[in-house]
Amino acid sequence: MGKTIVSVKWLHEHLDDLDLIILDASQQVNQAKVEPQFQDVQIKGARYFDIKNDFSDTENTLPNSLPSPEKFAKAAIKLGVNTESKIVVYDSLGIYSSPRAWWLFKIMGHKNVWVLDGGLPEWAKQGYGVEKTANRVYTLGNFKSKFKPELFKTKEQILENIATKEAALIDARSENRFLGETEEPRAGLRSGHIPGSINIPYTRLLSEGKFLPKEELARILPQDDKPLLFTCGSGVTACIDLIAYELIGNKNPKAVYDGSWTEWGQIDSLPIE
Repeated sequence: MGKTIVSVKWLHEHLDDLDLIILDASQQVNQAKVEPQFQDVQIKGARYFDIKNDFSDTENTLPNSLPSPEKFAKAAIKLGVNTESKIVVYDSLGIYSSPRAWWLFKIMGHKNVWVLDGGLPEWAKQGYGVEKTANRVYTLGNFKSKFKPELFKTKEQILENIATKEAALIDARSENRFLGETEEPRAGLRSGHIPGSINIPYTRLLSEGKFLPKEELARILPQDDKPLLFTCGSGVTACIDLIAYELIGNKNPKAVYDGSWTEWGQIDSLPIE
């Protein structure tokens, strides 16, 4: 078992582990406009991790906003998650929203969480068992949040970093969005990018829904001794880039700008390039 991802082979061999919980973090509607290959199907025994509702601050006008530690814990307990649970998260696109679920557990202080490399498509490709999705009631868990604020950044902190250049800001959006050559998928947002940011589209880090080998990732990802801040459209695919840096063994401090371009792009007073 690696630090951030596991293979479908590993998961299949450990399905009977008593402390294992499989979470389906799929989003049927995504800003990448990718049609999920699988509809209403899940890995056998998986529990649905609802990023949009249960695990977001739904009172915030920004999508996918970080929930309070209390809300997160309540939702995790309802799913039967314990403080000692080993959690494997996946999604129906291979690698898309599952890294966001991984990051959410990390920021809430849970260590034993991994992303399933290749997700549901790779699982099904290998002939492993799936089932129809269903609403189930689980024995309540005892999960407790231990919030780690250093993994989270606000627009004020990003604005300050433009001046100090203390950290490298990495934008996971597509190149044409980063360069402002196309309209944003969300209405009302300006086009462009945060000044000084580096564009590493998350799609460059993946092949057929799985992360590229460590050696290839290392050739793509620039490294120095600066802390790393990650941004995207709404804080989801930024977590893919973050995990890629984890996979190459980068030890620099890492955090996600949760508001991302959905917040930055709608505030006229914030600078853009």
